[in-house]
Amino acid sequence: MTIVSTTEAHISETGSRAPGDAPAALTALEPRVPADQLVAEMVPPPRFDGVRFDTYIPDPAQPSQTEAVQVLAAFAQGLGGAARSGGSGGPKRWFRRVPKQATPAGPRGVYLDGGYGVGKTHLLASLWHAAPAAPERKAFGTFVELTNLVGALGFQQTVQTLGDHQLLCIDEFELDDPGDTVLVSSLLARLVDNGVALAATSNTLPGKLGEGRFAAADFLREIQGLSAHFRTLRIDGEDYRHRGLPEAPEPYTDEEVTRAAHRIPGASLDAFPALLDHLSRVHPSRYGALVKGVQAVCLTGLGPVPDQSTALRLVVLADRLYDREVPVLASGVPFDELFSEEMLKGGYRKKYFRAISRLTALARDGGGLAGTGG
Repeated sequence: MTIVSTTEAHISETGSRAPGDAPAALTALEPRVPADQLVAEMVPPPRFDGVRFDTYIPDPAQPSQTEAVQVLAAFAQGLGGAARSGGSGGPKRWFRRVPKQATPAGPRGVYLDGGYGVGKTHLLASLWHAAPAAPERKAFGTFVELTNLVGALGFQQTVQTLGDHQLLCIDEFELDDPGDTVLVSSLLARLVDNGVALAATSNTLPGKLGEGRFAAADFLREIQGLSAHFRTLRIDGEDYRHRGLPEAPEPYTDEEVTRAAHRIPGASLDAFPALLDHLSRVHPSRYGALVKGVQAVCLTGLGPVPDQSTALRLVVLADRLYDREVPVLASGVPFDELFSEEMLKGGYRKKYFRAISRLTALARDGGGLAGTGG
């Protein structure tokens, strides 16, 4: 990946910085990511690198969890049979579209239906790892990352690029934007026609935030043209993460954040308003590249986000930081004051609650780096 910086202080792959160098500024970085690399980087987040089916510990009181592991493991094995049925001729032929008569019977998609904290993402990532295909022939991303990919490549190019994959895993399929839902449903229909197997978890409908989940019927109705391709796996368990927002730690002063940024190897330092402005000029599909190599994000002058478009961009950045476990140190208002009351009651409120929760967790990690204990 090439990351172009307009400053001399550059964040390296290891996050190292020469003595005396100032912290890099994210606002000075202009990530340039080739289209094929955008797809190549659709893999489980680093926090799920090591998960496998045998590292998922089912609750003995919830037999559906054990059943889900068994069904998904068999689903992965079935993908291997489908890939090999295309005949000989080397690995590239394994992943060509399978003739209809060779396609295994039964659904070629699986949908994980369950509440928060039951391990749906763990299981989805385990399926990706278990699928018998080279990494470049299977993709894993959130619903938002998939829509961002279509925005970056265009619809037809996305179909062409993903169409020879064996498996596409979509985490947190979101139904809060009808346009995006129709877009992704159309994309999935084309991919299914190409023989791509699908797996998905889903997110809560806007009007059902308090429930912590939504039924499989809601998901299948929204992608009604694909319903026959999905087998639903209900995963029961306590929604232990649905307990409201954690209390955000007290912000630091500008001076404390600046000192920490100069002391922490690989840290970045930006004024929050300038970073929000910069995000408007960087495509969200490149936010992962923007923070690659960053060991800590230091922000001064946090304040309420001015509008919904800016807020949604910040949500994507928060997701990429959380995926990469990048600590955050900030001054200004606490993270639970970033979004207005109107935003937190609107159609995208679940995204905003998720961003606050994730930024709060990263801020607690940053407290240790700051030497204050958070």
